[in-house]
Amino acid sequence: MAKFIPLHLLVLGIVAVAELVGIIRIPIGVGTVILLPILYAFAVGIALNPAILPATRKLLPPVSVKLASTMITIAIMPFIAKFGTTVGPQIDKIIEAGPALVIQELGNLGTIALAFPIAVFLLRMGREAIGATFSIDREPNLALIADKYGLNSPEGAGAMGVYAVGTLIGTFVFAIMPPLILALDVFDVRALAMSCGVGSGSMLAACTGGLVAALPEQGDTILALAAASNILTYATGLYVGLFIALPLTEWLYRRARPAEFAGASN
Repeated sequence: MAKFIPLHLLVLGIVAVAELVGIIRIPIGVGTVILLPILYAFAVGIALNPAILPATRKLLPPVSVKLASTMITIAIMPFIAKFGTTVGPQIDKIIEAGPALVIQELGNLGTIALAFPIAVFLLRMGREAIGATFSIDREPNLALIADKYGLNSPEGAGAMGVYAVGTLIGTFVFAIMPPLILALDVFDVRALAMSCGVGSGSMLAACTGGLVAALPEQGDTILALAAASNILTYATGLYVGLFIALPLTEWLYRRARPAEFAGASN
């Protein structure tokens, strides 16, 4: 286990530096950009990635990198458990949200409406577009693609690409956008809290962190609704992907590229 000590010390150092910097608020036109310690830690972690910084390779062997990837899911569990403790005391407000909490899960199909035309018609992607656009490609969605197509397929490549980009950039986007959208005074804070639950632990943390920093007096409500939404996303997202999103994306791809399927049938 001694070979993993540099990894743990490096992670501890990154966390310590991020916490010392603390929350930074940057006022802009419509509102305030709130930068959280999780963003600094994430950015420094990317910068020190052995695949990016050659000097780090001497400190972190490949086995450490593999361990770090495995530990992400384990490390996020206490955070998810903490969210679970907020659901019970706020159950009245969750029930009050009622159908809105369930209907908002239809937003899982938004990636198809927004991303599919760009992937197919603008970027001219092939079948990679199916895996890349049928969902936000978190772990349950990757499992679905792996089971149906295999991760070595074009669909698998598309899904893995979005998964990697979402892991690298999604945390930043989810930390910055909610306070800015909140400042527009268009959406209720409860709606924004529900939007945090997309099925990703890191995105959930960044999103709720930004909202709670902007409205600390509503912190419990934000955390409870976000947690409930995230649970629903895990519970329903796989079925929505399996029975609705993936077949719909396949159908759209066949309609967008009929010549490809005509050639295959001949």
